[in-house]
Amino acid sequence: MKKKLIFFGIGFLLIALLFAGTFKVTKLRTFQLFGGLTYQVETENKVLALTFDDGPTKNVDQILPLLDKYEAKATFFLIGKDIEKYPEEAKKLVEAGHQIGNHTYSHKRMVLKSPAFIKEEIEKTDELIRKSGYKSEIDFRPPYGKKFAGLPYYLNKHNRETIMWSLEPDKYYTSADEKVKYVVENIKPGSIILLHPMYDQTGGAMQAIEDILRELTNEGYKFVTVDELQELSP
Repeated sequence: MKKKLIFFGIGFLLIALLFAGTFKVTKLRTFQLFGGLTYQVETENKVLALTFDDGPTKNVDQILPLLDKYEAKATFFLIGKDIEKYPEEAKKLVEAGHQIGNHTYSHKRMVLKSPAFIKEEIEKTDELIRKSGYKSEIDFRPPYGKKFAGLPYYLNKHNRETIMWSLEPDKYYTSADEKVKYVVENIKPGSIILLHPMYDQTGGAMQAIEDILRELTNEGYKFVTVDELQELSP
């Protein structure tokens, strides 16, 4: 009986370690089991990519003038159901010359999902992005950065890469000043910055965007799309 309990305990521990390891792999920004992944680009040029997740929403009308003011191009990873709700805002992003990426249709975690679910989430959103007038290659970013096996397999099969990020100020700070300070202190050529301004109603997200644009422009950085940044990769 005692030996059975020991073996049971060892088995339970091994399973727990396996699940813990799997969970850790799903959220890594710099690694996935297979397929291409970009979280930053090695370059000596003072260029970076500013990326926005979620939306579109009416906040697009506040974001676009800020980007125009600093002659910045950005990459927007849009959610399919939000494109359906705000189709005109999606079109405005395209018409302004920004890059559009796929962030799934429902924004559910793409872990332990069936191949059919993954396919529908991505391809349905691709169709909506095309309807907005976007004609370039559609990059993909997983919701919450979560991925394991099924999602990378689908993307690799369709010659698509996972786009992650190197700086995420929203994860650590709430105030605009703290976010800007974090970015300025950690930025380097080839960085990919992630921000979430689409659902903000306080104005704080817009302030952070403008301050980041101003501070990094003053430091000599140029804001380009993810595709343009990747072209600099050796």
